[in-house]
Amino acid sequence: MSETTVRIQDDLYEAVNGEWLKTAVIPDDRPATGGIAVLDQEVEKTMMADFRAFAAGEKTSDIPEMHYAVALYKKVLDKERRNREGIGPALPLLDRIRAIKTVEELNAAAPELLPLDFDLPLRMGVEADMQDATKHSFIVLGPDIILPDTSYYAEDNESGRQLLALYADMASKVLAFTPLSGEEQKRYLEDALAFDALVAKKVKSQLEWSEYYKCHNPMSADEVAELAAPFDIKGLLRALYGEKAPETLIVYDPRAVREMKDYFSRETLPLYLHWAYVKTLLRATPYLSEELAALGRTYRRALTGVAADPSLEKQAYQTASSLYAEPIGVYYGRTYFGEEAKKDVVEMVRRIIETYKLRMRKNSFLAEETKEQAIRKLSTIEIKMGYPDEIKEIWSKQIFDESESLLPVMLRLLEIRGRDALEKLLKPVDRTEWLMPGHMVNACYNPSANDITFPAAILQKPFYSLEQSASENLGGIGAVIGHEISHAFDNNGANFDENGNLKNWWKEEDFAAFRKLTENMIEQFDGIEFHGGKVSGELTVSENIADNGGMGVTLEIVHGLPDPDFRGYFINWARVWCRKAKEEYIQLLLKNDVHSPAVLRANMPPRNFPEWYEAFSVTETDGMYLPPEKRISIW
Repeated sequence: MSETTVRIQDDLYEAVNGEWLKTAVIPDDRPATGGIAVLDQEVEKTMMADFRAFAAGEKTSDIPEMHYAVALYKKVLDKERRNREGIGPALPLLDRIRAIKTVEELNAAAPELLPLDFDLPLRMGVEADMQDATKHSFIVLGPDIILPDTSYYAEDNESGRQLLALYADMASKVLAFTPLSGEEQKRYLEDALAFDALVAKKVKSQLEWSEYYKCHNPMSADEVAELAAPFDIKGLLRALYGEKAPETLIVYDPRAVREMKDYFSRETLPLYLHWAYVKTLLRATPYLSEELAALGRTYRRALTGVAADPSLEKQAYQTASSLYAEPIGVYYGRTYFGEEAKKDVVEMVRRIIETYKLRMRKNSFLAEETKEQAIRKLSTIEIKMGYPDEIKEIWSKQIFDESESLLPVMLRLLEIRGRDALEKLLKPVDRTEWLMPGHMVNACYNPSANDITFPAAILQKPFYSLEQSASENLGGIGAVIGHEISHAFDNNGANFDENGNLKNWWKEEDFAAFRKLTENMIEQFDGIEFHGGKVSGELTVSENIADNGGMGVTLEIVHGLPDPDFRGYFINWARVWCRKAKEEYIQLLLKNDVHSPAVLRANMPPRNFPEWYEAFSVTETDGMYLPPEKRISIW
């Protein structure tokens, strides 16, 4: 820990990270640095060097799919061709949209447009069924909006007005490259913004989306078709699935579907078509000329506060990484992830799960029957560590004509992936699929599969190292593991059983007690002032419950170590959440992210546990003190 004037008893986060934060420089092409972001930068740097060597023929891989990943990388790098072609590669798709004049023509085109991730009047897809996680369901939700959340559209939201004006300016400049006349450009943009405003009144807010278990709203295809008319969703389903077209759809956003006529009708069709044209054009810009690509990122730069776009080489790597995530992740894992580390962390996971079971047995607010159900859920959690053993077939299907221009190649890859995703409706759920690739610095819990995923890239300092003490590793990757396990019992995950099915496995009085503790957690964070705004305890409650649970279970393990070091535990806990971010990005996360600000993730959970007070002799005169009656430990 660096020398600093801040006492750890007053501000753990600042005491541990303050000196580093003073001199840390946020890269021009990133919105933040520190902790996870630094690791991500290092992984990206390593992989970019490898891709450079692949492209130059200095290095090869025995993973066949890497050939096309490298070919796509080189295609992005070919700026001479992209600049020469300008907007040309986008015109066939834009002309296709312009050719649609009636709802009937839109309905006829929809089956071909949906796999391209085209902006239809409804978003649709295939996901694991929440009530039967062995099968898939066809899901329906409202269109995407331009601004980050519905709250930005409030009349008194100055930030929303400024962002919308910036988006309009960007779109106007990009539209000038199209064959549209000046008058047409103006009308298309005005109509696009008008349609967006109609949609924003109907779709869910980020706060509503944060309660994802509420997405399971079955409706008959006939009912959805009646609500969606004149958009012919049943015709679309027949075109996709023939006689096997689903008779029941899962509506993730019921209001957007039930009130769809307020934004999509024969009268609003021109608004919709011009909105779709503008969105398609802007989505294509990263794969066109350098000038168009830079223009198309204007809004995103303002939204996140980044000063510059990534270098062309970085754009090339990021594009390949996105389109060939699993093969690249497997390459990274095989090349850079040690089996000794994998074995050690898997053992840590098993120990955390077993300790979690012990804590469940000692739980004070659950009946024995509910405890047994919770322990059963813990016993069936699947561990996905490092990277997959095999690469799924979809990645070998992602082949393309290497002589084609970049945008047609991207559309081809989107279509392959889109069709594969839609075809899953007729197949059982494959629980061996990974939600995150091996080179991603992150971790997750999947409630529909009851599994936890820890990509190889996160298993590095400060989260984990064979060189760190057991206490430090428990304060890093251990607490993250506990965090992901705790998502099985947060306000969302608690609604799913051990098989990943949406099912009430609680005794009524037990769930009421859990809800009360959840409300206490909401209250603990709600309204905390941060960078001119306030934290929403309701938006962030699931992640705060998970942080709390992850700390509780790992602290218990530290007690059993031969040489427990609670100081080292808490110091490394604070270190992993270190973040320095652009102000615009801070404001974006504050309003939209289900995670609390990094400083609060570091400073709030420790206050709930006696080990914190004992480790640093924290008393009621210290800034990091919380009265016993306000301390919360749910799991």
